[in-house]
Amino acid sequence: MDRLSLDQYRDMVDEIIEFKNQNGIMPEYTVVDGCKIEKERYIDMIERVNKFILEMGRNPRSIDIES
Repeated sequence: MDRLSLDQYRDMVDEIIEFKNQNGIMPEYTVVDGCKIEKERYIDMIERVNKFILEMGRNPRSIDIES
């Protein structure tokens, strides 16, 4: 898997937030449709999506897992 759809990305972020709320720390990794995404990589994804939204004024259609 090279990229996530916007729905997959939103589900991933929801799971990360839920984990953080329950445990007080971010998870070391998350799994999306069998694809393991390490913490460093998902943080980079979140930063890129936020930057895209600020610059373009809309959500991306898909999000590359690797920058």
